[in-house]
Amino acid sequence: MRAADSHRYAALTMAVDAKIPRGSRRAFLLGAGALTAPAMLPSSTDRPNGEPEDMQAVARLANLQFSDAECQLASGRLKDQRQEITALRRTPIPFELSPCASFEPVPLGQPLPRAGKGMTWTPAADLEPPVDDDEIAFAEVPQLAAWLRTGDVTSRRLTELSLARLQQHDPRLHCVITLLREEALRTADERDEELRLGKARSPLHGIPYGAKDLFAWPGAPTTFGAGPYRNHVWDLRATALHKLHEAGAVLVAKLSLGALAMGDLWHGGRTRNPWNPDEGSSGSSAGSASAVAAGLVPFALGTETLGSIVSPCRQCGVGGLRPTFGAISRHGAMPLSWTMDKVGPIARSALSLGLVFDAIRGRDDKDPSARDATFAFDPERSLAGLKVGVVTDGGRWRDEDRAFVKWLEGHCGAAKPVTLPRAPYGSMLLMLHAESAAAFDELLRAGKLGELPGQDEGDWPNQFRAARCIPAADYLQASRLRTQLIHDMAAVMAGIDVLVAPTHGGATMTCTNLTGHPTLVLPVGSSDLEKGRPTVLGLTGGLYGEAALLHVAASWQRETDWHRRRPTLQ
Repeated sequence: MRAADSHRYAALTMAVDAKIPRGSRRAFLLGAGALTAPAMLPSSTDRPNGEPEDMQAVARLANLQFSDAECQLASGRLKDQRQEITALRRTPIPFELSPCASFEPVPLGQPLPRAGKGMTWTPAADLEPPVDDDEIAFAEVPQLAAWLRTGDVTSRRLTELSLARLQQHDPRLHCVITLLREEALRTADERDEELRLGKARSPLHGIPYGAKDLFAWPGAPTTFGAGPYRNHVWDLRATALHKLHEAGAVLVAKLSLGALAMGDLWHGGRTRNPWNPDEGSSGSSAGSASAVAAGLVPFALGTETLGSIVSPCRQCGVGGLRPTFGAISRHGAMPLSWTMDKVGPIARSALSLGLVFDAIRGRDDKDPSARDATFAFDPERSLAGLKVGVVTDGGRWRDEDRAFVKWLEGHCGAAKPVTLPRAPYGSMLLMLHAESAAAFDELLRAGKLGELPGQDEGDWPNQFRAARCIPAADYLQASRLRTQLIHDMAAVMAGIDVLVAPTHGGATMTCTNLTGHPTLVLPVGSSDLEKGRPTVLGLTGGLYGEAALLHVAASWQRETDWHRRRPTLQ
């Protein structure tokens, strides 16, 4: 792409100055009133004949060639399009408003999921009381739920412990953006009173948790990890957080994320890996993975567009579930890509992940992509009958990975070798780049990109600017190729319940994020080279097949304790 072409294309698509009125959307994005300078179209003197030279530049970007006569002929239409774009940019668009076209991961001709029963779980009746605070801090959600019901702990004690550990270890880990101390303690006391009256709302009743700071929560900042939003309050309650609140869970902190959901560098520093604080935690669900791995919260919510749950869970050696696209509502979560964003839990065990997922899954009138689906997860169910596949192309396999596959084959039979669809994955990611640039268009126009911490070639500021050069026609062509990928991946997954793949290398993570398939991050071993940090594999399931993934993980964790490993915190 020639620099002059990029500049002229930007001039064509951004003919209106950044000072045009924006109404509520600009106020929402930047925390200030709408700017009031009038929008001015370029005059015919400044841009004669609708700038045919700009049309030539756009043609070169699209690898096309238009004659001078063709460009002159189009000049009137170009002028009309400028006016249409001007009107478009003058219209306030609430940040939470999604496009009218929503992504559907289910291939054409196949039935949509049906609503059905949820997870089967009964609290343990013979669990020994906790010995000390460390045992509580690293306990799994089912243990905490059982202790709460027997009175061995209270929600107040759990919440105070979580708040204390977050405050103690955050100076080293940089995983907390906002601590919700007073509200959390007040809610914990309410949950204890409900338990005293015999009113347990759900298995999550009274259990503290943290949420990635891109979820809206009234009365608290929602910073997106980015300097321009440091003091931004989004006056919504995200659906996922609302469902957890209704289930009785106690939100104790808004946790860090890489600025605008990229990496682990945010406006307060770099979030650290508790196994080795000299390293970052990866991202973008950086604080959620770090805090759970360090035993600061029993579980946390993250989001993933292209690796933002899988990558920090791998780095921090902790479990995570990136559900099927649409399994959990994204209303009230910062949009990055309307066709790729997914909400999911991070927790130490499969049972914990299942209980959280069960509480927040399902349809939501505020998210057109959210779907109801059966979640028949019974932790005691045998693995017999599950069909297993193993990705053979790409990725790095370690000894512990092969040992896990051998164990799984011992329960399920021989694994089927699988090759992922051959597809131009990078071309389809043009959709992500275009959608993220649209989501944060105002930030670019207001000149705020310089306030983001990353300013290199691969960081958001450069990506947002470059994405203005993606033609709408090519966005739609990428979408059409993605439809083909969905059908091709359906053929690959036919007859397979669980697909095993390394989380490092290969195209599995990119492919499954594009197709919307769920992935579970499972600790399967450990490496002395990584200071005892658990190493992980990725398990991918069929669409709305989270139960099968959790069946495998729960069975594995009954026989191993990699998920119970604890980092040494200073």
